[in-house]
Amino acid sequence: MSAHAARLPGAARRSPAFRGVRSVPDERTSASGPAPVRTKGRRPHRGRGRRRDPRAAAGSGGRERWPRRRRVASARAARQGRRWESKEDTAMPIATVNPATGETLKTFEPLGPEAIESRLAAAHEAFRQYRTTGFGERALLLKKAALLLEKDQEDIARTMTTEMGKPVTAARAEAAKCVKAMRWYADRAEELLADEPVADAEAKDSGAARAHVHYRPLGVVLAVMPWNFPLWQVVRFAAPALMAGNTGLLKHASNVPQTALYLGDLFHRAGYPEGCFQTLLIGAGAVEGVLRDPRVAAATLTGSEPAGRSVASVAGDEVKKTVLELGGSDPYVVMPSADVDKAARTAVTARVQNNGQSCIAAKRFIVHEDVYDSFTERFAARMEALTVGDPLDESTEVGPLASERGREDLEELVDDAVRLGAHALCGGGRPGDHPQGWFYLPTVLTGITPEMRIHREETFGPVATVYRVADLDEAVQVANDSPFGLSSNVWTRDESEVARFVRDLEAGGVFVNGMTASHPAMPFGGVKRSGYGRELSGHGIKEFCNTTTVWRGTEPEPAPAG
Repeated sequence: MSAHAARLPGAARRSPAFRGVRSVPDERTSASGPAPVRTKGRRPHRGRGRRRDPRAAAGSGGRERWPRRRRVASARAARQGRRWESKEDTAMPIATVNPATGETLKTFEPLGPEAIESRLAAAHEAFRQYRTTGFGERALLLKKAALLLEKDQEDIARTMTTEMGKPVTAARAEAAKCVKAMRWYADRAEELLADEPVADAEAKDSGAARAHVHYRPLGVVLAVMPWNFPLWQVVRFAAPALMAGNTGLLKHASNVPQTALYLGDLFHRAGYPEGCFQTLLIGAGAVEGVLRDPRVAAATLTGSEPAGRSVASVAGDEVKKTVLELGGSDPYVVMPSADVDKAARTAVTARVQNNGQSCIAAKRFIVHEDVYDSFTERFAARMEALTVGDPLDESTEVGPLASERGREDLEELVDDAVRLGAHALCGGGRPGDHPQGWFYLPTVLTGITPEMRIHREETFGPVATVYRVADLDEAVQVANDSPFGLSSNVWTRDESEVARFVRDLEAGGVFVNGMTASHPAMPFGGVKRSGYGRELSGHGIKEFCNTTTVWRGTEPEPAPAG
């Protein structure tokens, strides 16, 4: 067993789910990993990545010109960092590959047809019994799982970091966020799913003596989840689904198998009935068969647009409910009344959170010309000063991308933009003093035009694009000039501008004077090609419920006694 794999919680290592694993010796990598690359206080990277005058970046007068109306072609064939496509079966084995070193630490055999059938049968049988449990019993189980996760925080954080490269500090925060959400739903699910009485007058108008709305679970829900938040993406589905009385099957991304197995084991250790929540170690090619199985009632997917279309088309053919959270290219708008320094500081976190591999990360920075120079100079300086290096090092702020293919995709987008006239104020390539792993320097690009792929495709990595706009109308136009509509960020102290952004931005969220974040109390989801349906809050827990009308006619008079 490798040093990294040994950090898995003991109970998870002993789980039957880990049978059949093959360890690959990690002889060239120390347990501590490579030393961090530090760029603070110095400027070692030259050529394409050197700093440039932001005022000169956009051509004449530093001003990018935008027509008022433009249709943007859909990026249907865009290669994105988050994938679920049939080619995964051959291109992406189920394995733990350390993105900081490129070393394969463990590989796993996918489940065969008999094992998949066994898990489907167990999930269906578990639902028949689990659906009859009360909220109190479900809450006790979920709180036990939260307590176990809290105790496992350090181990599972290091496992996530080893598998997909996020800084270990961020991984710990992700685990803590999951604990919070589990407890939130355990405490509130009964209230969120309480019967809703129909007003007496409305009930009588329908001919009823009384009526109410009742929420019942749907059944077995298949969750197809990505690697970028390997714990949180699953828990934000599992916690409400289990509290509603559903059972779950998890098909996780193939590059986070140990995290996936940990999740299945977590709910088992918490005391959930056998089959309530199970991990399926399967390739993408096996998903359709599972989804078409009549015992599966619904599906939820977080991933790329091609993945969402694949799942939605199969589910539609089977007439099954789906919730999709797909790509995002969130705008971050800065207006003249904003606190520019705070907006620039927050912009760095908003862009490079999770090494820039977040669907809700701000990616397109749309800045009013009155504050463009001030914002861009501060933003680029702070991006260049970030510490890039080993994600297990406590001082690292930006780790590697999760896969070599993901870095290649990002490089293609940046190279295409530079070739067509974009300017890199910082970054723009790989760190020269860190040859191993899949690292990419935090990058700020200006001079973006619609012909560039980066304008219409999602950038899954620490690359920001900055746009100069003349007024509020142009800010809204550029913000909406995207096939995606997940969330948005606006910085202004003008309430009339806030009202305009809330009314006109095509997104599932508008965050004012702050950065987009998910929270169990607030619905999460997007519009356009960012998907449909909502996760979290009361809206999310009801997505996988049968909303049932209960209509009661006039009660007959009781029979006379005797």
